[in-house]
Amino acid sequence: MELRDENFSFPVEDHQLIYQGKVFDFVTDSVRLHADEPAAQRDYLAHPGAVAIAAVRPIPGADPTSRSISDWEILLVRQYRHPVRAFLWEVPAGLLDHAGEDRLEAAQRELWEEANLQAKTWQVLVDFFTSPGGTSEHLRVFLARDISVATGERFEAAEEERDMETAWFTLEQARNALFAGSLHNPSAMASILAAIAALRQGWEGLREADAPFTPDPLKNEI
Repeated sequence: MELRDENFSFPVEDHQLIYQGKVFDFVTDSVRLHADEPAAQRDYLAHPGAVAIAAVRPIPGADPTSRSISDWEILLVRQYRHPVRAFLWEVPAGLLDHAGEDRLEAAQRELWEEANLQAKTWQVLVDFFTSPGGTSEHLRVFLARDISVATGERFEAAEEERDMETAWFTLEQARNALFAGSLHNPSAMASILAAIAALRQGWEGLREADAPFTPDPLKNEI
C-alpha cells in the first residue's frame, strides 16, 4: 500500500453558506457517505489557504556546512492571537490574498512584511491541512535560506502585527522550548521539527519551491 494522501470527495447533496466573514466563511454540507444511511452534516470553515516561512541561517561564525542544530537558528515572531488570548511565538506566515495566488510570491511577501527580510534560496519544507476535520485551510511551509535584509522601504504594519517582535533562536533552543510545552503554534511546530530533519540531511531531498500541493486543496472546492 502506498503511503500517500489522495483527493476524493463523497457526493455533496447540499452546500450552504451559513456566515460570510472577512477572512473565511462558515459553511455546512450534506454529504452522502453511505448509500444506506442518511446524508451526514459537516460544518466547517472554508479558508483561502496560507503560507509560512521557516527562515534559517547559520549562527555567526558557524560552519555553513554544519548539520548541528546548535549551529543554525530560525526566525520566530511573537504575535497576539485573540481567539486563544495569548502571545505566541510563530514563524512568519500569512493568508493567500486570493484563491490560486502563487504560494512562493505570498511567502516572499510575508517574510518582507513581518521581518523586512528576503531570501535567495527557497524550497518546500512541508505541506499540511491545519485542522482537516473543521476547516479547509491548507498551509505550505517554505524553507528560506541565504537570508538578507530587504531593500527599499519597510512595510507599515497595523493591528496585531504593528507591535510584533522578531527574534532568532537556535534550532536547539526552539526544539527544547517545543518539548517543554512553551510553544503552541502548529506552523511553528512543523517548521522547527521539519527544519531539524532537513538540516540533518544537509537540506537534501526537499521539493522545489513550485512543487504542486498534493492532494490539491482546491480540486474539490464547491
